[in-house]
Amino acid sequence: MDGLRVVPSRRHGRERIYVCLPDGGNVAWYDREAARVNLLSDDRRDEVLQALGPFVTGPVTVGPPPVPTPAELARLSLHPDDDLAPNRPGEALLVALDREPGPAHRLRTDPRRRALAAEQTVGDALDRFDGAGWHTLHSVPLPGGDRVHHLLIGPGGLFALHVLPARGQRVRVADPGVALGRRTPRPLLRRVRADADRASYALTAEVRAVLVLVQPARVSLDAPPRSVRVLTDRELPDLARLGGTLKPADAEALHATARDRTTWARL
Repeated sequence: MDGLRVVPSRRHGRERIYVCLPDGGNVAWYDREAARVNLLSDDRRDEVLQALGPFVTGPVTVGPPPVPTPAELARLSLHPDDDLAPNRPGEALLVALDREPGPAHRLRTDPRRRALAAEQTVGDALDRFDGAGWHTLHSVPLPGGDRVHHLLIGPGGLFALHVLPARGQRVRVADPGVALGRRTPRPLLRRVRADADRASYALTAEVRAVLVLVQPARVSLDAPPRSVRVLTDRELPDLARLGGTLKPADAEALHATARDRTTWARL
């Protein structure tokens, strides 16, 4: 087959199978989700389909790649340093721990590691929404050193998620305070609302605030907080069921804007 190689790839929950020449150049790729084989050269159509034979399931469309949408073109024009899409869940914490790991031996776990584990738990759950028309950005930096832990964009709208590790602890929410166990309440909901408001300003679209409690033993709310949705990590799939707010093209366009670091630098 003229040396064609098949290379599976998975990024941000989307699976593609590339067909490459011996020098690494792409000839085609198979998008499982779209059930489409995109050919860069129709001359190799038969060879490509033969190479992909063991990987293709069911009927597929075969043809040249679709014309990119305006959102896709904007994405392609981004400088790699300005593209936030590759950020991992807890990216800022991963960088901080790499620079300053902290003492090798300590009696208590570094709180940054607990926070990182919580953000990774939430991030992994959100990344699984990708196939349902949702897009997630992790660790979105805001001027002044703050950040949106996760920004979720999709059919149900835009959500700025703030993650709080609460493993095995009782959590009491009394707006604006949030208390873990017997600790003194902190006015955390003010920050959660402020981050969502800043995201709304940057994107010129409504962004709703969400506080995500990771693995709490019990949650009590004195009353529903103003303008903040409180969820546990197990309740995150509830967000994926929301719809009727954004059309796919609008969600794509907002995602293209949000992934550009310069969008947030203007705040």
